Amino acid sequence: MRGYFAIGVERLSKPVNAGNLFRSAHAFGASFVFTVAGAYDERASSDTSRMARHLPLFSYPSVAEMALPPDCTLVGIELLDDAEELPSFRHPRRAAYVLGPERGTLSPEMLLRCERVVKIPSSFCVNVATAGAIVMYDRLLTFGKFGERPVAPRARARAPDGHVHGDALIRGAKPDRG
Repeated sequence: MRGYFAIGVERLSKPVNAGNLFRSAHAFGASFVFTVAGAYDERASSDTSRMARHLPLFSYPSVAEMALPPDCTLVGIELLDDAEELPSFRHPRRAAYVLGPERGTLSPEMLLRCERVVKIPSSFCVNVATAGAIVMYDRLLTFGKFGERPVAPRARARAPDGHVHGDALIRGAKPDRG
C-alpha cells in the first residue's frame, strides 16, 4: 500500500486509552504516533505490544509546536455537525489523524490546523481508543485492496483483482517518431 498514516491524541489524560489506541495503531500499520499537550507513559498504559519499541512516538508540548511531514494531511476526528461522515470520507494517502481528550473535544487551535474533520456516525461519542480503531479499520478497508463481500451469507468472498502492469513509463523521455 502506498502512502502512510499516523494517529495521535490531544490533551489525553488516561494512559490506558493512549495505550489501547497506540497498540491498535501498531497492529494496523501506523508509521508513527503522537501526543499533543499530554504525555504518554508506557508503564502506565495497557499497550501489551510495546508499541514504543517499534514505532516513533512524538510528543509535542502544544499545537503550535506540532510538526508533521510535508504533504501530510491532518484529519481531526470529532463529533461535529459539519464534519464529514466517515463512511463517505476518502482517506488521504499521507494522513495524520488526531483525536481529542476524554470528556472533551479537540481544541479550537487544533481544529484550525486540521485540513479535514471527520465524524463517526454514532449517537454519542465513543471511547478515544475505539474511535481511533474504527478510523484505522476504515482506512484499511479503503486502501487494503480486499475482494468484494459476497451477496449471499454463505458464499465466499471474491479474490481481489491482481495488479496489472503497464508498459514502462520513462518520465521526460520523448516519444520515438521514427
